[in-house]
Amino acid sequence: MAHYETLSETLCIRMERDRAEGRGSPFAFDDKRALRRDPNPHDEATVWRPVFIRDADKILNCPYYSRCADKTQVFSLYKNDDITRRSLHIQLVSRTARTVGRALGLNTELIEAIALGHDIGHTPFGHTGERFLDELYFSHTGLHFAHNLHSVRVLDEIFPLNLTLQTLDGIAAHNGELELDEYRPAPLSGFSELDARLQACRADTAKIARLVPCTLEGCVVRICDIIAYLGKDRHDAERSKALGEVHFADMGIGTINAEIVNNLMVNLIENSYFTPWLKLDEKHFAALRAAKRENYARIYRHENVKNADDTIHAMMAELYEKLLDDLNKGQKSSPVFRQHIDYLQKPYYAKHRRLPYPETEHNLIVLDYIASMTDDYFVDLYAYLFPKSSLHLDYVGYFDGGRPA
Repeated sequence: MAHYETLSETLCIRMERDRAEGRGSPFAFDDKRALRRDPNPHDEATVWRPVFIRDADKILNCPYYSRCADKTQVFSLYKNDDITRRSLHIQLVSRTARTVGRALGLNTELIEAIALGHDIGHTPFGHTGERFLDELYFSHTGLHFAHNLHSVRVLDEIFPLNLTLQTLDGIAAHNGELELDEYRPAPLSGFSELDARLQACRADTAKIARLVPCTLEGCVVRICDIIAYLGKDRHDAERSKALGEVHFADMGIGTINAEIVNNLMVNLIENSYFTPWLKLDEKHFAALRAAKRENYARIYRHENVKNADDTIHAMMAELYEKLLDDLNKGQKSSPVFRQHIDYLQKPYYAKHRRLPYPETEHNLIVLDYIASMTDDYFVDLYAYLFPKSSLHLDYVGYFDGGRPA
């Protein structure tokens, strides 16, 4: 039987009183403290376009944002429009985080900007693609790739959108795979410190676990990233039929998406209202971790979810080497020039970029290009460059019964 928790009557009365008196959290981020890398008058806040609304608008209109509609969330190679893609996950994180942030009296416009940008740097084929691209890039450069770091690169360097420090920091530190029992913002002095932190993470990915947002709003997005996918991935597993009949245990927060989202949000708000931290109580935090472990065991590591991994790995390795060779030889007819570099040389972006894009180190250009691809684009590009290859990826159609052959 479904179980939905509710906020305590005491907290509800307090929240209604605070709202009636126009009182927000004393720990909400003040727009006046926002910092941009370039003090461009065009980006100054106005009465109708405040600072973080500008950030959100820039992210939504970034050319790579629309590509998230055909990037894997969990289930690759399924022709099923009911399954979550990366773009829907982004929207779910944004909606969940704004709901929590509004209840806590925080800056919901900053929350929205961070949430909209948090996964824009994700690869095709989800975390599988991320892992393989990291291996390839590291083997050539000794540096690492991680989607949260690359999301910042997309919005700050590939497309120099001049976002605020607070938005970029929240994106960098959002990693929803790393849950904490309590989130307290970590001070950040400016862009130089952010740049140094990100470079340190590229050299040693263990340092990503130590990234904590500099605002409570960033912390909200980070925990809501987990809340948004925990139950939704279960729903997608059922809808895709990829795992056959599967039933999940109730760890104390429910078994279906609606229960899990509701109960975790309620407990988070109950334990974090007008405090300088975010936290769940011990029971709910333990349940979140247990449910996440069950998702890994029963979904993410399932053979029907991972069945194409070896093929994706081999195809990505061939693509990487081919594109890198084309760059090194200056093959202007290659897609890496015609559909990537030339596209990024449009005057608007070239004018604001700190380094001319063609001068970027070649491995990094290849990484940028592959990370930007949708699942379908990756498949089509591989077929275009290697028409005689025996490697191919088969999609599971609407009438194939759900499971890969």
